[in-house]
Amino acid sequence: MKLYYSPGACSLSPHIVLREAGIAFEPVLASTKTHKLQDGTDYYTINPKGYVPLLELDDGQRLSEGPAIVQYIADKAPGKNLAPANGTFERYRLQEWLNFITSEIHKGFGVLFTPQMPDEAKTVARGRVTDRLKWVDTQLEGKQYLMGDNFSVADAYLFTVANWSRHVGIDTSGLANLTAFMGRMAARPAVQEAMKAEGLLK
Repeated sequence: MKLYYSPGACSLSPHIVLREAGIAFEPVLASTKTHKLQDGTDYYTINPKGYVPLLELDDGQRLSEGPAIVQYIADKAPGKNLAPANGTFERYRLQEWLNFITSEIHKGFGVLFTPQMPDEAKTVARGRVTDRLKWVDTQLEGKQYLMGDNFSVADAYLFTVANWSRHVGIDTSGLANLTAFMGRMAARPAVQEAMKAEGLLK
């Protein structure tokens, strides 16, 4: 199994989940700037979308889109309880979180990382992302993780994107529940392993 990733990008989410699941995989660096692998291979020949993450299975099948990938990984390691069982209401609650993070937070950050985006658009985007994170903060009240007291794949995704805040001028220091959540996540061994492997932690 291979995970195509770029350091600190949204591919950090399935990278964390693979380590939480204890599944053996080969990380393959795919530059989001040059769209080339380290051996010079054109990444578009592997993923025509051109972005990460991409999970390549041992039989050659490829799966893209982070929320789909993390659920696939969770279902491959059912004993780790990384996602509620398929068909349960809680599984749909997990999908609700994954969809919210991808559409309302992740995409909002995208504007802020686009150099040619006008400052006015970035100001609007910064406000929208901040509002979404404030709402997430309320949902974490009295909980260790998004789904309650147990870690799920949605937490890896939230940690990954919320971590971008400091790079784009979004101050989350006043969001006590989110700040505590980020601290809990950063302390998880799988998170530390993934971040070290990507060169994000010394």
